[in-house]
Order: sequence, then C-alpha cells, then structure tokens
Amino acid sequence: MTMPTHPRIPTTLPAALLAALLLAVAPAALAGGSPPKAHASASYLTGIGDQQTEMFSNRLWQQLHTKIARYIAPYDAAARPFSLQAAARWIATAEAQHQRVLVAFYHSEYTPTRMPSVGVYTRDVKKFIALFPRVRDYQAWNETNRGTIVESVKGKRHIGLVSPTPTQSAQYYKALRSVCKGCTITGLDILDGQSIGPSLSYIAQFKHALAHLKVPMPQLWGLHNYSDTNRFSSARTRAVLAAVPGQVWLTETGGIVKFGGAFPNVKGSGLRRASKALSYMFHLAASNSRIKRLYIFQWSGARGAVRFDAGLTDPHFNPRPGYVTVCRQLHAAKCSMKTSNR
Repeated sequence: MTMPTHPRIPTTLPAALLAALLLAVAPAALAGGSPPKAHASASYLTGIGDQQTEMFSNRLWQQLHTKIARYIAPYDAAARPFSLQAAARWIATAEAQHQRVLVAFYHSEYTPTRMPSVGVYTRDVKKFIALFPRVRDYQAWNETNRGTIVESVKGKRHIGLVSPTPTQSAQYYKALRSVCKGCTITGLDILDGQSIGPSLSYIAQFKHALAHLKVPMPQLWGLHNYSDTNRFSSARTRAVLAAVPGQVWLTETGGIVKFGGAFPNVKGSGLRRASKALSYMFHLAASNSRIKRLYIFQWSGARGAVRFDAGLTDPHFNPRPGYVTVCRQLHAAKCSMKTSNR
C-alpha cells in the first residue's frame, strides 16, 4: 500500500554531510461482523511505520511509548546519495529515540520499473547493512505481491512501479539471508487484498521456489492486512496464518481515511471510519497468539489530493480520532492531546 515518498532527485550529497549523517546513527539506547475473540495469552509489540522523521519529535508520538518502528528503503539506497541521506537521517532519529528499526527494502527511486538482478540486489543491500550495523530486522521486499502500479501524470497513464515475481522474491530472500547473518528476516511481506486468492497463490509459489533453491522454510512472515482491518473481517488474516508456519508480523496496517473510490473521505466520514477500523485492528492482532508485532501506518496524513491517507494525525500533526483510539488502546486514559512541541 505504501511506497517511499522521497522525490527522485539525482543530487550528489556532499561527502562531509553524508559522513555526519552516518556517524549520527546513535546506539539504540473471518467474515465481517463482530471482532474475533482475542486469546488471553496473546502478546504483541505495537509500533508505527512512517517515512518522515517529524514523528519522533512529536509529543503525541512520544506519549505512545512504542519501541519499534518501520522504514521502507530503496534496495539501492547505499548506492544512491539522496536515498541514503534520507535513510540515514530516519534511522539515526529513530535509534536516538530507542526504537528497534525494521527496514523493508523496496524498488529504486530512480528505476522503479526495473527489478534488480540478484547480483545487484545482493551487492546493494550488503552495503546498506554494513552502514547500519544496529539494524537487525529486515524484509527482502516491501509488499511483494502488490503488482504493477499504473499512474496518471498530466492525463497520460504510465507504469509507476513493478513488483517481483514469487521466484524473484525467493531469490531476494535467499540473498538477504546470505549477507545478513543473525538478522531477523521475514519470509515475505504480503498484502492481503480484497480477494485473498492471489495472495495465497503467491505464497505457494514462493514456497515452491524456496524449495527449488534449497532454502529453509521461513518461520516469520509479514502481512499487510488492510482489507480485513478496514472491512471488519478476519477471513484474509486467518487464511494467511493457515498458509504459513511460525510467527506473523502485521508489518503494515491501519485505518484508511481515504483511498480512491473504495474508501472516500466525505465530510469527515473517513476519519470516523478509520478510527473504528483501528479499534478493530487491535482486536484482530490479539486474535491469534502467532501474531507478535503490529506496525501501524502512517503517522501524518497526506497533503494535497493524494489517493491514499491513513494518517493518525493530520498534515499539521494535530491528532485525528484514529490517534485517540490508538493512544487509549496503548495507555488507557493517560493520553494528552497537547501538540505544543511538534
């Protein structure tokens, strides 16, 4: 559902600035209806996924007391000064706030319609991992089954980005395992979609490709269950849980304020709907003890006429109803709506 929001600017970052940024990486001090019944023993960590650093200095975020955060980095960030600058700044800021960072690799901001060869992918992610030794949680490719995205620019339609095939995803997973020994790596980062059938087929093909590559079956998987969360269903999440072994992290999910024509925001209706979806999201995460992490996307609402908005705060970092829902879930009545230090 997401993609890095940095513009594709082929600038050259001054060496001194890049060095300062890298040195700044401080040590990490169900069908619809009623929600599924939660397991009493369920226990999962909750954090936020966002591409901007402003979140970390915001009082509203700080009072959530989360310990995990997720960032989407282009697979070639280490070879692209602008992408590296953005990643270094975000990771440094997150680690200064004692966050355990999960990095999901994604398409290049410069060549989003071209999938890298296994050799290029291996070379670039190896460089990235060496630059950020405190980051130990990774995903080989963000939302791997998203498919081809067609964009409209000035009235003309063109391909905005492409996604890896199940075989390519297996190859990238194997490559990431080979260069990040001892790291925690999800087998796939899969989107549920309105129809779960294609997602289950993708998982099956990925597992077949792993067997062909003689790679052990992953015991950790990432899931973006937007469809279940926002349609108040558990069917897709349960189907994915049944299709994979081990733990599942909900690596991206949240209450959609606006998404095209499927989830419009008419006279504030999207804000109310998103708040209810976020409440359901917590019930869904607690419904299965194999779900161990929950990453809510996103922190700040989008500016302008963008298609997708799931922000817990508005573009000016003021709390939305969804933020109130999240804060109360995490800390009951100890939530302040003051935003004076944003």
